[in-house]
Amino acid sequence: MSMETEAFVSGYCRQLDASRMVELILEDGRLSEADCCYGNCLYQSNCPIAKEIDQYQ
Repeated sequence: MSMETEAFVSGYCRQLDASRMVELILEDGRLSEADCCYGNCLYQSNCPIAKEIDQYQ
């Protein structure tokens, strides 16, 4: 049985040019879903939100 939890990270999103909060869904402690373009974002390499999400990987 897998354990699902949620977490939130916030910061500046260059794609939106605004601050935002991103919801993360974690299954058994591993990221399964993010409420943003994480993984496909053009700005991910220098995104403060992506850096926080990376800590959940």
